[in-house]
Amino acid sequence: MDIDDILEEAAEVARPAAEHGKVAGYIPEMAKLDPKSFGLVMCELDGTEHGVGDIDEPFAIQSMSKVFSLILAMQKLGTEHTVTDELWCRVGREPSGDPFNSLVQLEHEQGIPRNPMINAGALVVDDVLIDHCKDPDASMRELVRQLTGDEIEINPAIATSEGGASYRNRAMANLMADFGNLNHTVDEVLTTYNDQCATMMTARQLARSMRFLANDGIEPDSGEQILDAALARRVTAIMLTCGTYDAAGEFAFSVGLPCKSGVAGGIMAVAPDHSGLCVWSPPLDSSGNSLAGRAALHELTNRLELSIF
Repeated sequence: MDIDDILEEAAEVARPAAEHGKVAGYIPEMAKLDPKSFGLVMCELDGTEHGVGDIDEPFAIQSMSKVFSLILAMQKLGTEHTVTDELWCRVGREPSGDPFNSLVQLEHEQGIPRNPMINAGALVVDDVLIDHCKDPDASMRELVRQLTGDEIEINPAIATSEGGASYRNRAMANLMADFGNLNHTVDEVLTTYNDQCATMMTARQLARSMRFLANDGIEPDSGEQILDAALARRVTAIMLTCGTYDAAGEFAFSVGLPCKSGVAGGIMAVAPDHSGLCVWSPPLDSSGNSLAGRAALHELTNRLELSIF
């Protein structure tokens, strides 16, 4: 059986799981997503692409942007030593075990977020980007253009909707500022974060963007070293242990690949030395991860024996 047939079968098995989830409604623009949307795509390192469903329909990448902002911060800081000195002293690398927008752990640990894949951690990463980029959002879109070959835009309506629903993110930012872990104003950091979450991409583009992480930090088409191989491994390690919030253990168990999810229903994944993957299905489970997305990746990795374990 070839890969295209396997994708079709994985999609068929996974789609019914969406019936048990809910589209994110706390961001008004997200509530408009069609719960029946579904796309599954694999982009191999040689450029061969396999897909089924709505793989060319743009959606807001939401928390998947956290991976790109972390990559960009690492690029700007340059070396593993500098990343340690300027980033890892301000944000941890441990799974949180709590919801992605929890305040409890943040106060207990004196304003140091557990990892850069939860909201508080991403706000600190964005604070670092403001230090090193004239326009962090434009710089992130340029990074994604390098990885996909496509121009990427922000949806202003979604960015505004994000801003109007960011009470908890604002509380986290204020708490971290009180602990001295933000160098810039809360408004400036939140605007950067909200715009990144409102970046519009397709499942195909997201799968393409993950190929360099599967290839020791080298973009396969151009041969450009996007990120030092050691730093690329750090990104995939954090995706594996922290990329799906308090369900990271379940994803490691059932999927076995570094993944990052977003509340618009996307999940992107890295199959080392093989491909980048993305699945999109808006209905979420209680942790904020796509139900049909996890089911599809489980089927796909099992059938193709892609698990890193």
